[in-house]
Amino acid sequence: MSITVVGTVAFDDVVSPFGKIANGLGGSATHFSVAASFFTTVKLVAVVGGDFPREHIDFFKSRKIDLEGLKVIPDGKTFKWVGSYGDDLNDAKTLETQLNVIANFKPEIPETYKNNNVLFLANIDPDQQIRVIQNAGKPGLIALDTMNLWLDIKKDAVIKAIKMVDLVTINEYEVRQLTGCHNMVDAAGMIRQMGPKIVVIKRGGYGALMFYQDQVFSAPAMPLKQIYDPTGAGDSFAGGMVGYLDLCGEVNLKTLKTAVICGSVMASFNVEKFSCERLKEINRDDIIARFKVFEDLVVFDGLKY
Repeated sequence: MSITVVGTVAFDDVVSPFGKIANGLGGSATHFSVAASFFTTVKLVAVVGGDFPREHIDFFKSRKIDLEGLKVIPDGKTFKWVGSYGDDLNDAKTLETQLNVIANFKPEIPETYKNNNVLFLANIDPDQQIRVIQNAGKPGLIALDTMNLWLDIKKDAVIKAIKMVDLVTINEYEVRQLTGCHNMVDAAGMIRQMGPKIVVIKRGGYGALMFYQDQVFSAPAMPLKQIYDPTGAGDSFAGGMVGYLDLCGEVNLKTLKTAVICGSVMASFNVEKFSCERLKEINRDDIIARFKVFEDLVVFDGLKY
C-alpha cells in the first residue's frame, strides 16, 4: 500500500495573533505527506530550489517519505508563500506569493510510482493535475484538492480535473465558487454529478462533511485551547483521511467515516504549532489518544422518550 502525492513543497512566512514564523517548512504536498506518513507509505512528487535545507530532506526521510519524485533545481529558489491571520483563523490573507521553481514545473511521475494504490493531487495548477492523471497509470483511487485561486482563473480546468477523480476535498468557500450554491447538501450533490463518488467539505473550525452514496457524515472539529497556525490544516486533514483509507485497503461508508476523523485528528495537531513543528513531536499513541477524544465528542446515549 502506498500513496503518490503531487503538490507543492514551500517556505512559509506566517503571522497569526499568536506569533510568527519565517521560512517555515510548508506547501500542500508537505503537510499532506507528513500527516499521511503516520498511516502508510508516501511517495512525493514536487520541486524545490537549491536553497532547500538539508534538514528538511532529512525530516522527510525520517518519516519514510519516498523522495525519488522530488526534483531539486540547484540554481532555483523554492516556492514561497507569505500570509497572515487575524481574529478569524479560517480566513488566510495572502500577502505575497513567490512562484520561483514551480512557475514552469511539470510534474513527472517516476515509473516506480505509477499504478500506486492511491494518487492524491494536492493544490497545484489544475492543468497539471489533469496531466498527472493522464500519466499516472491506473491508481486504485484518485483524490484531488483545489483552492479558490484556481476557481477564480481556471474554473473550467478545475471542473475537468474533478470529473476525472473518485474523491474531492474542498472547503465551504470553494464549494460556493464551484457550484454557485450556498446549501452544502445540494452543492455536494452537484459536485458528485460531475463524477466523484465521494465529496468531503472542509469547514475549518466547524469540522467536516462527507458525502458518499446516499449518506452524509458530519465530523466535529476538536475544541482546542490554542491555535497557532492554521496553514496546511486542510492538507493535513486530507493526509490523515487518505492515509487511513490506504491503510484499510478498502473504501466503504465505515472506513470513510473513520478516515474523516483521522483527518480531523491530524489537522487538530497541525494547528497547534507553526509549520510542521507539532507533527514532528507526535507519535502513534498520541494519534490514538486524540482519536478517542473525538469519539467522546460525539458518543451519546439513545433517546429515552
